Amino acid sequence: MTLQAIRWQDHKLQILDQLKLPKETEYIDVKNVEDGWQAINKMQVRGAPAIAIVGCLSLAAELAETESTYREKAELQRDVASKLEYLVSARPTAVNMKKSAEELTAVSKNLSESGISLQDMVKSIISWCEKMLEEDVNTNKNIGKFGSEAIISGNEGNRVQVITHCNTGSLATAGYGTALGVIRALHDKGHLSKAFCTETRPYNQGARLTAYELVYEKIPSVLICDSMGAALMNSQKIHAVVVGADRVTRNGDTANKIGTYQLAVCAKHHNVPFYVCAPTTSIDLSLNHGKEIPIEERPHKEMTDVAGTRIAAPGISCWNPAFDVTPADLITGIVTELGVFKPSELYQKLQDNLKNC
Repeated sequence: MTLQAIRWQDHKLQILDQLKLPKETEYIDVKNVEDGWQAINKMQVRGAPAIAIVGCLSLAAELAETESTYREKAELQRDVASKLEYLVSARPTAVNMKKSAEELTAVSKNLSESGISLQDMVKSIISWCEKMLEEDVNTNKNIGKFGSEAIISGNEGNRVQVITHCNTGSLATAGYGTALGVIRALHDKGHLSKAFCTETRPYNQGARLTAYELVYEKIPSVLICDSMGAALMNSQKIHAVVVGADRVTRNGDTANKIGTYQLAVCAKHHNVPFYVCAPTTSIDLSLNHGKEIPIEERPHKEMTDVAGTRIAAPGISCWNPAFDVTPADLITGIVTELGVFKPSELYQKLQDNLKNC
């Protein structure tokens, strides 16, 4: 059974506090948009899909409690738009929250101009947010299917060893995972020999979270330092690198957790296929290339301190971008719920899909 990082029942939202993993397993209440913003910003919840889901469900939880305070639909619509814009500001690099905010803002505007009652408008907005949970799990399972099939077919059905970076599993999504979902699918099909996960400094999402998930689900795995990727590819047969994405641009450039770019460079040198695994909600066709992606910078203390203890020399300055951008020419394929696409064909494939919808 996979971990459940997001709990939603009877209009009540709880999230697994990922800052306390792996030592403690504690769920915290998210009662309103302010709680949602804080949980996202402090990284109690992280991962682009999960950020969007928790953000929208925090709004749903608040609306369920404050429905009676609204006098008219136009007032509700303005408040929804304002709160969604605020949630986007919690972590600007991941595009999923931004896209969900734009979609839900448009939905609420259409509802406010329709003939339904104020009460039904609230119910419709909450229902829209609730559907994100189910849709995300189905999306991730398709990513797992397509990604595992690509890796298996590329290795003539033999068992494989893969590397992953950061955390892209149930803790970063509504369930199952993106890149970790591919690893899960490989394991379920009996084709995984071993999964190597990086520690993912400075926040240690790999050591704390990915390792936690892999052990929890009894998937054969090994933890490595971020600086060991090249040595591992040189000393052992690695069949693929699979990573997630916080934003993919029109040309296939991909923003993901800091350290992804260097893995891609190493993979290119060692002829190891490099796959980006992401739902289409992480693809931002409004941006032409990766240099346009806003890169969040995190507090210096995340680098200088570990578990509250300072490890860096006092007085040293720090540069702490949370993400880097991997150029499209280093990416073998982008694994989505629609299939696996080369970066060069991504835009056209998505346009074709929109035409067929």
